[in-house]
Amino acid sequence: MGYDSVPGLRAEQRGPVLRLTLARADKRNAVDDTILDALIGHLVSAGIDEAVRVIRIDAEGPDFCAGSDLVANNVRSERKPRVGSTQRRLPNKANRLIPLMLETQVPIVAVVRGWAAGLGFHIALASDFCVAAEDARFWEPFVARGFTPDSGAAWLLPRLIGMVRTRQLLMLGEEISGTTAAEWGIIHGTHADVELDSAAEKLVAKLGEAPTVALGLTKWLLQSGNGLDLDRHLQNEAMALELSSRSDDFKEGLAAFRDRRDAKFQGR
Repeated sequence: MGYDSVPGLRAEQRGPVLRLTLARADKRNAVDDTILDALIGHLVSAGIDEAVRVIRIDAEGPDFCAGSDLVANNVRSERKPRVGSTQRRLPNKANRLIPLMLETQVPIVAVVRGWAAGLGFHIALASDFCVAAEDARFWEPFVARGFTPDSGAAWLLPRLIGMVRTRQLLMLGEEISGTTAAEWGIIHGTHADVELDSAAEKLVAKLGEAPTVALGLTKWLLQSGNGLDLDRHLQNEAMALELSSRSDDFKEGLAAFRDRRDAKFQGR
């Protein structure tokens, strides 16, 4: 399965890792429709590609992502758009990307330097793991621009940090550092800039060598459990156990335990 690069996004698969790099540094990696469509397409493909066991999202230049490119995505034509154009457009763009990141049974790691604003912030939030530079800046710019949050901000943040801190970010527009984001539990951890790539590579390698079926089903349980009562969640747990216990990696895990050695999972 091929993963083509497009203007503003470089895609590269090396072994079990699909690396998606925002490559629009002159625009602070603001995301336009071309990049969004490619991200969505690659995530869909990776979700059914047995060769991909982990996805890494990072960026070129000093900043991770300044959010949506409002200028590029709202080029004025001679005719005024029909009423409801935003409502029709979003479900196929940013509002499709974020749920897809949460639902795909492939772990996603975001690596953040510099600014992660708006959609860039939400890509970090929707990743399973986010590692950032200590001086990275996370910001919700919506109030400062006079409009309301998009791409899941008001859904993701309260589940991670509660309402009080969410109001600080969404209603007061406060920006926070990578260090504060880690302290609040928004991201996985922070590192000095010179150590960030090494830390990210170790995390990606660990996930790429993990039992992929069990990892994906665990991610599904965590996500689906948000909206279920305990009885339904336990039914899902039983189904996940049934599936994972039939995997080759489960057999390898048992054999490694019996032989007192490290398991060598193949992602199958």
